[in-house]
Amino acid sequence: MANNKFGVFLPFYAFRNKQKNTPLFNLLKEAVKQSEQLNYHSAWLDDHLMINQMPLLETWTSLAALSTVTKKIRLGTMVTCNSFRHPSLLAKMAVTVDQISGGRLELGIGAGVQQSEHTAYGFDFPSPKKRVERLNEAIEIMKLLWTQKTADYNGEYYTLKDAFCEPKPTQKPYPPIIVGGGGEKYTLKVTAKHADRFDWGYLSSVDEYQRKLKVLETHCDAVGRSFEEIEKSCWPMGQIFLAENKKELDKLVPKWLPEGVSRKDFVKSNFVGTPEECVKHVQKYVDVGVNHFMLFFGDLPSLRGLKIFAESVVPAI
Repeated sequence: MANNKFGVFLPFYAFRNKQKNTPLFNLLKEAVKQSEQLNYHSAWLDDHLMINQMPLLETWTSLAALSTVTKKIRLGTMVTCNSFRHPSLLAKMAVTVDQISGGRLELGIGAGVQQSEHTAYGFDFPSPKKRVERLNEAIEIMKLLWTQKTADYNGEYYTLKDAFCEPKPTQKPYPPIIVGGGGEKYTLKVTAKHADRFDWGYLSSVDEYQRKLKVLETHCDAVGRSFEEIEKSCWPMGQIFLAENKKELDKLVPKWLPEGVSRKDFVKSNFVGTPEECVKHVQKYVDVGVNHFMLFFGDLPSLRGLKIFAESVVPAI
């Protein structure tokens, strides 16, 4: 897919209430294998323990399993929640997946946003400032464990003493770190310090995206890091619903419409269109320097949109 990288977001909840007799992992595995066959750069899992009463699998054990049934597609977390695992354990888990996959892990990590699942599972949920401070310490700890023979750390939230982590990651010095979250006061400071790539989720316009880039650049200047070291990523749209042409689109939209949602509102909150329209939209972000794109196909677990994008959109960009 040339120099542009296209990643497929495959959250567990996208497979809910679909093909009920098929195990959830089987549906996920088929989507990842198809993504690999279509030459997507990466496949990404969300990291939740509970979303209402939807069936969800644990992210890291799922990634380990997926790494054994794929060969080249990169596998990532979008994003793993720092609150759920001590960073020393997460460092070991990440090394394990990176080793099993032959160096294909992409580590997306964030401070955590859903209070209900923290409460339900017994995790504390402090203020955004404290959660981001913990995230900063966690990334510092993981880098130490991945690069030092032994690691000591004495922070406000975490401590290590003579911690030994072997083997080291297959990727050197460690897997790419993607900091998730767009909070401009706290999170972007951590992004500026640590991220190889950022993830802000879907923003409403290219203008808003460029404004946020300027904020991140200011934070990079403050910590003495080159802004150009951080790879530019974006979600060019929310959920994507693609059809080969307008006639097919008119037939499919009624099938895609959620109950109680008008076509007008559906089209307003999602990308609903043809490959030609999609190319024009994605190209706007290519033109401002983005080279990594996160894609969330709304017709999952159908792989139709996934296939149309790979075969008709990517070659035209």
